[in-house]
Amino acid sequence: MLGASLRRLREKRGLTRDQAGFHIRASESKISRMELGRVGFKTRDVEDLLTLYGVIDNAERRALLEMVREANTPGWWQNYSQELPNWFTTYVGLEEAASMIRTYEVQFVPGLLQTAAYARSVIQLGNPDMSADRIERRVHLRMQRQERFTKNDGPRLWAVIDEATLKRIIGGRKVMAEQLRHLLEVAALPNITLQVMPFRYGMHAAEGGAFSILRFPESDLSDVVYVEQLWGALYLDKREDIDPYLTAMEQLCVESTTPGGTVELIGGLLRKM
Repeated sequence: MLGASLRRLREKRGLTRDQAGFHIRASESKISRMELGRVGFKTRDVEDLLTLYGVIDNAERRALLEMVREANTPGWWQNYSQELPNWFTTYVGLEEAASMIRTYEVQFVPGLLQTAAYARSVIQLGNPDMSADRIERRVHLRMQRQERFTKNDGPRLWAVIDEATLKRIIGGRKVMAEQLRHLLEVAALPNITLQVMPFRYGMHAAEGGAFSILRFPESDLSDVVYVEQLWGALYLDKREDIDPYLTAMEQLCVESTTPGGTVELIGGLLRKM
């Protein structure tokens, strides 16, 4: 989240990325990548930028420079870097730092709520030529990502799933039944809220597709909206870009089943399988 802090400081000072880059003998694109957290940070560069941005309070400077060390320390997910595209590695790092994630899914059960068998089937569908070993590493990563969210004191996860997702048989009936039972189990956790967008609404607030909104414990950090595409992803953190997604998510939650209604719906699907 150092990058987001640097961006806010720059904008507060009224400076462009070109001006910031010139000050540290770097390109505008490097400043952009720094602010998006897609490159490593050099202490000297950050020190020079903090001076340019008028950060003179010693305590504030120390806190931001400590973030340089933290940002450059490889996270556990870096062990899977060969299995993941760079754009998704960025997301896993943000996910690890988030205190709350709100997500809307239209095709598959959210990755953080998938069983290993369901995840394996999804990964195989999207990567038909991938070796079994690589598929298993991706499955293991997905299961490891879930660990902090399925603890009673874990971060908040609020998921809205399109009804079609629950009726789409992935991996066969046995795998799908196991997945539905797992959703009932996690729906009982105090930090997880599960809702379903029912067919009866037809057109709804998020016709544009799946997205996630990540919120962080630091009050000065903005939310980040993550929109996954076929071969990449969008990361949005400017207020004018985030607001439409916040509005869409709020409307989805109003129109979707209640948590209790979700349990009834999933239970009904299980009885029919």
